[in-house]
Amino acid sequence: MTEQSPPIAYDSSFEEEDEISLLDLLQVIADNLRLLVIWPLAAGLLALAICFLITPTFTASTKFMPPQQQQSAAAGLLQSLGALGGLASAATGLKNPADQYVAFLQSRSVQDALVDRFKLMARYDDKFKEDARKDLDKKSNISSGKDGLITIEVDDHDPQFAANLANGYVQELGTLLNRLAVTEAQQRRVFFEKQLNTTKDNLIQAEQALKASGVSTDTLKANPQSAVEGLARLQAAITAQQVKLASMRGYLAESAPDFRQAQTELEALRSQLTQSEKQEPAPAGSDSDYIAKFRNFKYQETLFELFSKQYEIARVDESREGAIIQVVDAAQPPEKKSKPKKALIAVGTTMATALALLLFVFLRNAWRNASQDPESAEKLAQIRASFAKAAKRA
Repeated sequence: MTEQSPPIAYDSSFEEEDEISLLDLLQVIADNLRLLVIWPLAAGLLALAICFLITPTFTASTKFMPPQQQQSAAAGLLQSLGALGGLASAATGLKNPADQYVAFLQSRSVQDALVDRFKLMARYDDKFKEDARKDLDKKSNISSGKDGLITIEVDDHDPQFAANLANGYVQELGTLLNRLAVTEAQQRRVFFEKQLNTTKDNLIQAEQALKASGVSTDTLKANPQSAVEGLARLQAAITAQQVKLASMRGYLAESAPDFRQAQTELEALRSQLTQSEKQEPAPAGSDSDYIAKFRNFKYQETLFELFSKQYEIARVDESREGAIIQVVDAAQPPEKKSKPKKALIAVGTTMATALALLLFVFLRNAWRNASQDPESAEKLAQIRASFAKAAKRA
C-alpha cells in the first residue's frame, strides 16, 4: 500500500498579516487624537469668526395666487374621463397653469423692467444688462406649489430692498398680463375686438357709399327692401359664424361637441342662403347699384351687431375668470438674516476637517508601514522614480 501524505496545514498567520484589525485603527486614532480633535475645533472656530465678518443676507418672500381661468369645454371633457382623461392630458402636454406664470416671471420682459426700475446694473456693479439679469436670477427663487400658489423669494443685504424687489415681481407680472391675452376668454376678447374694429370701419364706408347714391339711411329704414335685407343678414350671420369657428379653433379640438354644433349651424345658414338666393328676383338695371349698396350696408350693420354681442360675451367671461393677481402674503422687510448660517457652517467645517485629517492620518500610517517592509519600500521607490520621470518630461 502506498503511504498517504499528511494533509497540508494552512497557516492563518498569512491572512492575519494582510488584514487590518479594528484595534490597529483605534491605535492609530489614539496616537493622533490631539491632531484629530484640536485642529477640527480650531477650523470650526475660525469659520465661525469669518462668518461674523461676512455681510448678512436677508430673504424677503411674497406669495400670490395667479389669475384663475374657467375650465374650457375640452378640459372639462378630459376631466370627465377620470384616469383616462389624466393620461390624455399628459399626452397633449397639459401642465400646471401656475408653471406658465413662473415662466412669465422669469421672462426677459419682467427682468428688464426690474433692472431698469430698481437700477440693478449700478447696484450689482454690472456693465451690461445681461449680467444684471443673471445676478437677479441668482438672487431670486421663484417656485409654484401643489396648492397652486406661486412663491417669490429675493435675497439682498438690505431687507427693505429685498421686500421691494419681491413685490416688484408681482407688479411687473400684472403689467405684462395687461398686454397679453393669456386665458381663453382674453383670447376671444382680443380676437373679436379686432374683428369689431374692422367691421366698424367697413360699416362707415358702406354708409357713406349709400348716402352718396342719393338715398338717406332714414328713408331706407322706412321703406326697406325685405328680400335684400334678408340676404344681407344671412350673409352676415354666415361670416360671423365662420369667424366664431376660427376663434374656437384656438382653444377647442375639431372633435369637441361645441365645435361640431357650430359647424352644423354654419351649414344650415349656408343652405338657407342658397334657397333665398334662388327665390330673389333679378333687379332692374337702374336699381342694381342701389340694391348692391343697400345690401352691403345691411351686411356690415348686421355683422357689427353680431361681433358686438360676441365681444361683450367675451368681456363678461373674462371678468368672471378673475384675471387679477391676488396677493396672499405681501413681502415685508425680514427681521432675521437668512445667510450666513453660522452654526451650520461651523459644524460643517469641523466635520469636514476631521474627516480630512482622519484620512491623512491613515494614509500617513500606511505609508510608514510600507516603508518598513523591504518589498513595499522597493515598490514605493519605483513609483517615485516614475513620477520623477513624468515630471521631467512635462
